[in-house]
Amino acid sequence: MPLSEHEQRLLEQMERALYAEDPKFASALEGTGLRTYTRRKVYLAAAGFVVGVGLLMGGMVAQYVWVGVVGFLVMLGCAVLAVTWWRRSPGGHGAGPKAAPAPRRKAGVMDRMEQRWQRRRDEHNGI
Repeated sequence: MPLSEHEQRLLEQMERALYAEDPKFASALEGTGLRTYTRRKVYLAAAGFVVGVGLLMGGMVAQYVWVGVVGFLVMLGCAVLAVTWWRRSPGGHGAGPKAAPAPRRKAGVMDRMEQRWQRRRDEHNGI
């Protein structure tokens, strides 16, 4: 649910107060949140992929076909999860620099709110 204009103003005031009071702490908090959570999930999926490789190789060496199949399925599942989480991560990691522009559509409530937010940020930063 999006924040109202009043709530956005209060949030901006709290952010400015935090930066003014303790800039080191505020900058440390910037790295946390959804981006860090997504990165952690991708690393976890990569670790699962490595475990899957180990199961696959172990199943082949021990001549247990079912262990190799399970290892392959773990690898496949972890690879799909990692790619999905990476593409959905904030900042558009998966989109790439040459992503096609989104088709133009009628500006909705969220688009107008996003434009207002950007204008406020630009005014605040002196751009």
